[in-house]
Amino acid sequence: MLIVKKFGGSSVADKERILNVAERCVEEYKKGNDVVVVLSAMGKTTDHLIDMAHDINPNPSKREMDMLLATGEQTSVALMSMAMATLGVPSVSLNAFQVAMHTSSSYGNARFKRIDSDRIRHELDNKKIVIVTGFQGVNKYDDITTLGRGGSDTTAVALAAALHADACEIYTDVEGVYTADPRVVPNAKKMKEITYDEMLELATLGAKVLHNRSVEMAKKYGVQLVVRSSLNRAEGTVVKEDVDVESMLVSGVAVDKNAARVALIGLKDEPGIAFKVFDLLGKKNINVDVILQSIGRDGTKDISFTVARDDVAEVEKILEANRTRLTFEKLETDTTVAKVSVVGAGMQSNAGVAGMMFEALYNVGVNIRMIATSEIRITVLIDEADVDTATKAVHDKFIED
Repeated sequence: MLIVKKFGGSSVADKERILNVAERCVEEYKKGNDVVVVLSAMGKTTDHLIDMAHDINPNPSKREMDMLLATGEQTSVALMSMAMATLGVPSVSLNAFQVAMHTSSSYGNARFKRIDSDRIRHELDNKKIVIVTGFQGVNKYDDITTLGRGGSDTTAVALAAALHADACEIYTDVEGVYTADPRVVPNAKKMKEITYDEMLELATLGAKVLHNRSVEMAKKYGVQLVVRSSLNRAEGTVVKEDVDVESMLVSGVAVDKNAARVALIGLKDEPGIAFKVFDLLGKKNINVDVILQSIGRDGTKDISFTVARDDVAEVEKILEANRTRLTFEKLETDTTVAKVSVVGAGMQSNAGVAGMMFEALYNVGVNIRMIATSEIRITVLIDEADVDTATKAVHDKFIED
């Protein structure tokens, strides 16, 4: 069997945890399996590197940030290979350039185009454990790129797909996928299994356990994932196309505190205005989520939408630079909001889910600012100060009931 194992930053945060991961991988290797290990940077290394960069230059280029941040994973894989050597097992550490993990040229948010698997297969044929840097790739200019925070998950899935691996295991500091963040909702339950679609919605809406693009890729290439803890031997959560039991009404509650509301007041009420707004943002790779458009009045209308809080300054710059073309009277932004979402395939065949969610929020006095829905999710925008109260209330309404 060929097994891809990915370990997050908390799993390799210090010497003891590195040795723990090394022992678990060697254990798999000694069963006769081929093992490919994908690592994140140690602990808070990436945050530390970002702080260093901003201390030197408050507005560093994205290319140089990628060059800097990629050193975190390179440190992890080299130390892991040294740890395996102390256990008497041959291994080799490889960065994205050595593997040849080709990506787009979007620094800080690159996407995989293809992976050359020859080097990895050569090392596996020589009976070595192969340890690969997560989170990074190489673009057509031979520059290092990074995939965005959490991108090591995507590296693992991409390698599993390229190598036709028999298993892809994502190890983290929690025991699997929970119905809510256990740190906020103590009675959150670990799920035995969850569909790709539900996991993709949860990941996109703020659940930190898996990178959303990794789930997207796993679904596309049929890579079955297992999410489990690196700190114990508990069974984890399987992420796959279909689950064996009938879908729960709601599988989980996700929270996104990295949200901001943008409002364009007094736009002309004419065809093409919404296209102009969102086309401008799309061309700058600004992701927009919840959108609300008012009914036209006196020849004008308002459009509100949410973006990542990190993108607010750029959104303001883009929109202000196009004020005349877009014809709006006023631009407002609010960074004191958060999104709470419920996700579940069971929603497709059950009416009244939205009403139940709104009732739960009403009962604890939480005001809803905006609403968005799809077949398997409902998202509300609320004040950030209310987010923990809202999460517990909604979770109790659906999961407990």
